[in-house]
Amino acid sequence: MSSKQQAYLPDDELPPDDGRSRGGPLVAELSYVLRHSRTVQIGLLLVVTLLLLGAFAPLLTSYSPNRIDLANTLQPPSRTHLLGTDELGRDELTRLLYAARVSMIVGLAAVAISNVLGVLFGLVAGYAGGVTDNVIMRTMDGILAFPALLLALLVISVLGPGLLKILIAFGIAFAPSNARLLRSMVVSVRENEYVLAAQALGASRTRVMLRYVLPNSVSPLIVSASLGMGFVIIGLAGLGYLGLGAQPPTAEWGAMLSGSQARFFTAPWLLISPGAAILVAVVGYVLLGDGLRDALDPRLRQSQ
Repeated sequence: MSSKQQAYLPDDELPPDDGRSRGGPLVAELSYVLRHSRTVQIGLLLVVTLLLLGAFAPLLTSYSPNRIDLANTLQPPSRTHLLGTDELGRDELTRLLYAARVSMIVGLAAVAISNVLGVLFGLVAGYAGGVTDNVIMRTMDGILAFPALLLALLVISVLGPGLLKILIAFGIAFAPSNARLLRSMVVSVRENEYVLAAQALGASRTRVMLRYVLPNSVSPLIVSASLGMGFVIIGLAGLGYLGLGAQPPTAEWGAMLSGSQARFFTAPWLLISPGAAILVAVVGYVLLGDGLRDALDPRLRQSQ
């Protein structure tokens, strides 16, 4: 039995601690990746920077994101307005910072919802097997028949536009792929010796799933969540561009692009800044996901 498998056995069956890991092998692996993977470090730096800019937006600018100043409309970048102003005289930098709150937090919440649903359905389907597995996975397959963005549009068309509806829409749209991913891992892990030993010792099904199966199956889901954040950011911007995301006057990167598309030649700064923000966010999450995948996938580690 490998040390990774032994890590989730009862405490009295664990080998002596060698000092390398606190909190299990998954925590140790993530800590090692964070310290040694340049790709993960760059991606994390970009993501954390955007999150901090959004969180501390009120401290970084003295303007209100919704304050209209018709005397200073469409001003080019200057010392007063570093990224210029929009057609209503609102400071573009201020709106960009406040929009980071919406895009990043909504993205994180949507991925969290899809992961919770994916873990719930994938864990139950993979561990239970039989009819339960077939019913759950055929339902997931039916949902996967729709592209994620199209399914999100369908949900929003039923529920109506708004940030809360977007959370529900993307949570439903991305949950099936997470469920299939986790289910495939659970089917493999449930046959390992430490799981069979726990069952033989009389551990309940819930305890076996949560204590032994889930911790050893969740690594790919972490990578999927990081990559999925990039897709959610793009999807959120796309819905905002269509007017189905955050509603005025809330600042959101996609809505800012949509409202400024007619001024590409007269006020290009209004498109460049939100477009660049979306690009940085997506690149950050893709680098983070790629780095985690390369580091946590044993097959990729062996090939390097």
